[in-house]
Parts: sequence; C-alpha cells; structure tokens
Amino acid sequence: MAARKTPLRSVAPGEKAPSKPAKPRSISEAAEGGDPRELLVAMRRRVAKTVEDPNCPPRDLAALTRRLQEINREIEAIDERAKQEAAEDVNRPDEAFSADAL
Repeated sequence: MAARKTPLRSVAPGEKAPSKPAKPRSISEAAEGGDPRELLVAMRRRVAKTVEDPNCPPRDLAALTRRLQEINREIEAIDERAKQEAAEDVNRPDEAFSADAL
C-alpha cells in the first residue's frame, strides 16, 4: 500500500471534515508522487476531457474511448482489491498476546 502524504492524527472535539474536496492532481503530479490509482484517475480525467472535446479527431476517438474504458476497469480492479483486503482485515481474528514475546 502506498505511503500517506499526511500523517494520521486524532480528531479534535467538534472538528469537521474539510468543506471542499482536494484539488485533483495533474497527470505529472500523480506520476511524480502519487500512487498508481491516482495516476489512473488523472489519466482518466484527461482522456475523458479529450473524448468530450468536439474538436477531437474522429480517427482518435475510437482508440481514446477504448483506452478510457480500460483505465476505468483498472481503477475498478484496484478499488475491488482494496475492498477485499479491508474485508479480510476485519474478519481476521486477533492473535493471542504473549508478554513473553517482549
């Protein structure tokens, strides 16, 4: 699993989540310091923007659309793996504690 950019911390009493979502990363930012999913999300955003562009050359549209579908499947696979790993962690019983191990 990729390292977190910000460390985890306790939530202060009455603290709420930020009101606006984080700014999406550019492809180069995601490639430089993001995890594979972030890179795929940035690529999907860029390809989708090009597919929507009315000036997109028709010869490129089929290939871009196919790539957009592939990227989306890759993101879904990453999300599904993360979901399964989380479920496995929840279902895993705690190991017995032994003070002698210290």
